[in-house]
Amino acid sequence: MQTPQFLLDLLQLLLDLAVPAAFCTLAAAGVSLRHEGGINFHVNGRAGKWILWTVVLLTLPQLLSWIAVQGINIPSASGSVGTSWLASMETVFKNFVNQIVVAKLVPILAAYFVLKATLDGAAGENPLGSIIAALFLMSLSATMQLFQGWNSGGQYAMTDMLASLWNYIAGQILPAAAGLACVGAVINFVRHRPWSRLVFAAISFLSVSGILSLFRAMAA
Repeated sequence: MQTPQFLLDLLQLLLDLAVPAAFCTLAAAGVSLRHEGGINFHVNGRAGKWILWTVVLLTLPQLLSWIAVQGINIPSASGSVGTSWLASMETVFKNFVNQIVVAKLVPILAAYFVLKATLDGAAGENPLGSIIAALFLMSLSATMQLFQGWNSGGQYAMTDMLASLWNYIAGQILPAAAGLACVGAVINFVRHRPWSRLVFAAISFLSVSGILSLFRAMAA
């Protein structure tokens, strides 16, 4: 039986809205960093879950192609939405994300977190969580381009993107975090505060890939 055109248009609508929805989930991940930020970041926290949903949305066509290979018949998208009111919904949602969320709302949220970091520092609290959230939001478009560049286009694009994300964290983020930990250790040493844990944290950040390789060798 031929698939109704309305269902094909609905499938195409969902595929077309995947990237704008990924912008929203990535922005939500940046906001969640404020609640999880500071000294501790929860791997299974809200920010990690929003980033996972971002990866799923960006690789949705490839994920559907993998499901089709497993024998589940999925109708192919029509290429464009033919139903007029569905096409209007697609245009409105894309414009809302591009013109309001990305262009207006995200910079305002970043400015708010900069102000929050200033107030946290003035109150004697740790401003690091607000600073990281502001930096993440201000680089939202660049981060999205980075994610899209990791899309291999194959059936395993989702896991490939997650692997690229891990390599980026291990190769770029963790060395920078180790440098910050060393700076913090020096500052704490001068101020006669506990500094040894920051040194051990810096060593762990720099050796996380080696520790992972060791665990893999032990499990083999």
